[in-house]
Amino acid sequence: MMGPRQVAQGALFYEFSIEEFVPADHPLRGIDRFLDLSDVRPLLASSYSSHGRPSIDPELMIRMLLLGYCQGIRSERRLCEEVHVNLAYRWFCRLDLTDPVPDHSTFSKNRHGRFRESGLFRHLFETVLQRCIHEGLVGGESFGVDASLIPANANQTRGIDSKDGLPADLTTRVVDEYLETLDDAAFGASTKVVPKYISPVDPAARWTGADGGAAFFAYSTNYMVDLDNAGIVDVEPSVPIRTAEAFAARRMIDRITDRFDMTPDKLVGDTGYGSAEMLGWLVEERGIAPHIPVWDKSKRTDGTFSREDFIYDPATDSYTCPGGKELRTYRRNFSKPRKANGGKDGFIRYRASKHDCDACPLKPQCCPGDPGRRVMRSVHEAARDVARDIRKTDAYMTSFIQRRKVEMLFAHLKRYIGVPVMRLRGPKGAYEQFQLAATAQNLRKLAKLVPQPQPTG
Repeated sequence: MMGPRQVAQGALFYEFSIEEFVPADHPLRGIDRFLDLSDVRPLLASSYSSHGRPSIDPELMIRMLLLGYCQGIRSERRLCEEVHVNLAYRWFCRLDLTDPVPDHSTFSKNRHGRFRESGLFRHLFETVLQRCIHEGLVGGESFGVDASLIPANANQTRGIDSKDGLPADLTTRVVDEYLETLDDAAFGASTKVVPKYISPVDPAARWTGADGGAAFFAYSTNYMVDLDNAGIVDVEPSVPIRTAEAFAARRMIDRITDRFDMTPDKLVGDTGYGSAEMLGWLVEERGIAPHIPVWDKSKRTDGTFSREDFIYDPATDSYTCPGGKELRTYRRNFSKPRKANGGKDGFIRYRASKHDCDACPLKPQCCPGDPGRRVMRSVHEAARDVARDIRKTDAYMTSFIQRRKVEMLFAHLKRYIGVPVMRLRGPKGAYEQFQLAATAQNLRKLAKLVPQPQPTG
């Protein structure tokens, strides 16, 4: 028997509780367990006036922003619509059925003022990270570092030739932020090479073809990850240049040491972090074992002897060539021995005697076009040797496999957190977006790995 047609009957009174409506195993309940926003209002107190109309609760706006990243909602306009109709979202944001949802324009107004000036997003990230440490998800012994390209929110076909420069009358917020980062080693000061094009809407974004395809404007998001449970311990934006990404890694290690008193025993990374300066900083200044391939271009491809064919003797600070002759930094006998120092490029030069090379039968295989052979050694060569020795161990192979955890976080960032391209513009927009995204990833990991406490009785 077919039942009667269902017709909605409006009732005069309802007895309804959002708390009872949201299931106990809903993902947002797990995230809410670890979200502590008790410090938001004191942190922003100085940014609000003591008189005037009451503002929207800043905790509500932060909850809505984190909700958007946790659920992969890219548009703030759509976020407001979803919170309006979704009861679970209303519960997470502490809104009742009749409470109004803030307008989407409210986020932009507060983002460019109170939130960024107060360092709120960094505070939120570190608060969640502290909870990860408390729950045992961060061991602090082995860290992995990597960077991923994020296309900028800019038209890739409307770049300005860098020779022409930006228009003199172009004065916008992102241009001011770009000028502020010209001396930052993670942005403008990372290289002297001028990019081919500059974006007028986001000049801090770098024109790059680092992914091997067509060039485009992009930023790099840099993650420092604890390899025990793939928890993000720090995040830093930069331009997609190898030196900038290495500097961002150093900045993150220093910040983790200062804020949480954690210095890893080893750092795992790819060849982009294997420069002599980076390895020297890790080994000589921080005492961190570099599980990183060495960036080395000393291998010759013309059939002549490479630097690895020469044997270095640290006792005499000299090299011995395949013909048994000695290469030294100085050929004169000084009354006071001099210690060789690297030049401006960071290399020490060892030279063979022209007389020895002229009489050597191996000269065609060694230096056929030069009067004498010269070998260059980095001032950080000892640290590079440490990295080479580590690469021969089984522990390095384990680290090589663990490094994939960082790459998986980038895939999660682009697919589930909803950051395949930049939403915001400018360096400060990159800071906000990457910090909120990393905070959301850590919250999701806490909700997944830390079990819900069982009720007693």
